[in-house]
Amino acid sequence: MAIVSAEKFVKAARDNGYAIGGFNTNNLEWTQAILRAAEAKKTPVLIQTSMGAAKYMGGYKLCKDLITDLVESMGITVPVAIHLDHGNYEAALECIEVGYSSLMFDGSALPIEENLEKAEDVIAKAHAKGISVECEVGTIGGEEDGIVGDGELAPVEDAVRMAALGVDFLAAGIGNIHGPYPANWKGLHLDHLEKLTDALPGVPLVLHGGSGIPDDQIRAAIKLGVAKVNVNTECQLAFCAAMREHVGVFNANEEEYMKKKLFDPRKFLKPGFDAITASVEERIDVFGSANKA
Repeated sequence: MAIVSAEKFVKAARDNGYAIGGFNTNNLEWTQAILRAAEAKKTPVLIQTSMGAAKYMGGYKLCKDLITDLVESMGITVPVAIHLDHGNYEAALECIEVGYSSLMFDGSALPIEENLEKAEDVIAKAHAKGISVECEVGTIGGEEDGIVGDGELAPVEDAVRMAALGVDFLAAGIGNIHGPYPANWKGLHLDHLEKLTDALPGVPLVLHGGSGIPDDQIRAAIKLGVAKVNVNTECQLAFCAAMREHVGVFNANEEEYMKKKLFDPRKFLKPGFDAITASVEERIDVFGSANKA
């Protein structure tokens, strides 16, 4: 299937009680792992690039072309959206121009009036080209490419005003954070999520910082209107754990590894990328999106 915008399959998830995974990528093999998992599970998927990852990979156009070419060369049949994650205003406009099929404008660090003004402009420009748009109110805890949030609860009135601009799906802080969750984290504020859902009937909500939230809380959030869950740290940790184990085996059996030429990065890194695939497949099962393509 060709690259598509995300609004239809995210809305279908909202209407039918499951969620679509938004999985961040960092390179070619990472993208292959996500696509391989999505195809195996027959689920729609958003492949996301943060501003930092796009810079690392060589720019937004390279990211867009890489994902598009892999979808074709791998024979992917499920819907795939190329999504900008936590983009500022300038990044959002650039991704519109280079051909992303979906994007997030994150103006949550701005005063609400400026956030709404810029969001309205991004939405108009993106929708004119058939690109789906996610925006955010109420910061998410932790840090994402220099945007720092305290994990506050999104004001319901701000969420209503943002939704009225025609945003396709909305990220709203409910106590979630980016990165690993600390031991003293008190969990999602599902009561506040319910208030948002009541005020925004039918609007797909996005749960950022999905890595590390207990599965029962994720499932409860999906029942309350979350239709997209972002995953990044979980895949990074899975990759790192697999590679640490693999390096330990390598060091213990270096002579044998050298004979088999397992120093070749195509072989050496394989356990890490297999771990990403397994992690993505497991998250898809939790989100309930398998066989929804």
